[in-house]
Amino acid sequence: MKNMIGISADFDPVHLGHMKLIEKGKEIAEKTGDEVVIYLNKGYSANHAPFFTPFEARKDMALAAGADKVVGIEGLHHRLTLAYSVPIRIAMMIEDGVVDYVDAANVSTPEIIKYAQKFVKQGIFVGIPRNLPNRNVIRWFAVNEFLKEKYGRNMDFHIIPELEINNKEVNDKEFNDKEANGKESIGKISGREIRKSIIKNNMEIPEETKELLPKTTIKILQREIKKGTIPGRRNWDIIKKRMNTCSRPNLMNISYLNGNAINEIIKGRVYRDEESIWATFRRAGYGPVLTRLAISSIEEGVTRQEVVNLMKSYEEKGVIPKEQSVDKVIERSFYVADKCEKGEAASVANREFRSNSNIKIDDIPLFIDAGLYLTKFETKVLKRNLNNDLKEEASEKNKLNPQIYINKDGKLSCEIRVENKKIKTNLRLHSRDVTYIRYILDSQFIPVSAKIIKKKEGFRIRIFIHNQ
Repeated sequence: MKNMIGISADFDPVHLGHMKLIEKGKEIAEKTGDEVVIYLNKGYSANHAPFFTPFEARKDMALAAGADKVVGIEGLHHRLTLAYSVPIRIAMMIEDGVVDYVDAANVSTPEIIKYAQKFVKQGIFVGIPRNLPNRNVIRWFAVNEFLKEKYGRNMDFHIIPELEINNKEVNDKEFNDKEANGKESIGKISGREIRKSIIKNNMEIPEETKELLPKTTIKILQREIKKGTIPGRRNWDIIKKRMNTCSRPNLMNISYLNGNAINEIIKGRVYRDEESIWATFRRAGYGPVLTRLAISSIEEGVTRQEVVNLMKSYEEKGVIPKEQSVDKVIERSFYVADKCEKGEAASVANREFRSNSNIKIDDIPLFIDAGLYLTKFETKVLKRNLNNDLKEEASEKNKLNPQIYINKDGKLSCEIRVENKKIKTNLRLHSRDVTYIRYILDSQFIPVSAKIIKKKEGFRIRIFIHNQ
């Protein structure tokens, strides 16, 4: 069985910079007799956006550019951030037999190694600073080193310089501005700029853009433009419908929406255009990448439970670092809440937890009972229906299913649908528990569920943290 030389990419579309990656792969293959395999993102890009060019067309471009094989990767980038999807993709490549990996960067390999070592040591790939040059290459290098312990080997990295043509660097990553690369921009051309140039030119490829593309790419792009498959688009109708009609509790079940984002979504209704949607997430403090991920989750109806299930499945395989595990996120939430109650600033507590892997917390509560503010009438309705709810023959449809959410005033609340009515009430909780649950909800992917229980002192809502 042949080993493989891997390249992981969007290739949207394949340009001359990508050609250099494939040429480097072929150069290695001539010495080893291996295959050059492109791991091509499918469905959504690594930046959580729909593709400009369909997968099959990008596959044709890659093969025409000299690749021996294309493997599609899908189902990740509308569900996971890069801190989770990169380990999964690298593990897939190692398991497939990839021994060499080719990428491009504007920093040297020794510099990449130096930057990556910090993240390898911490065993966490979340929050890599934006000011690091080629930070995604650094993330890939760090994760590759991390997985060496699991597989007993990892991929050899081959980093080539980013291609420059006419004093313009060709690169499929987004613009690196002055702040990102520490120098004045020299007009880097990216895949994004190539796509924009075609759209601005009335879906004709401008002559100056053609200079950046292989002839095979030009031919395939023109074919797809004629077929009408370019550009790929989001389903804005379903996005607007969900943002216009979903209740706060239902929005809270969608991954990558925190309390602040949900409040801004409700305030911004009614949505009629794309710009108003982007503006809502900007007001909620979301950056471009997280906004794209949140919108993709809304479009696909991705739930928090779905994301956690996916994460846990790869945790069990040893692919996700322990420090990024779902349990660790829960543990950090409780630690910060506990420290806040004792007067410590949340930012300080969070930094303490991340920097000290020896912090261990026993008996983290995975369910919490909260009191309710109910009228006599509401209490009577709940009592009547709870008795039916407890009967074994009661169907799931007729069971009481309280939903937890954050109301417009930022308070933890509960909605119970019963007898064609909605009972909405704030929850009575200890201050530490309020902070803890808020941190869980603001994690953007850990689900909570709830049920009504009856105690001597009255009705309570039992809130479950990541309960199956």
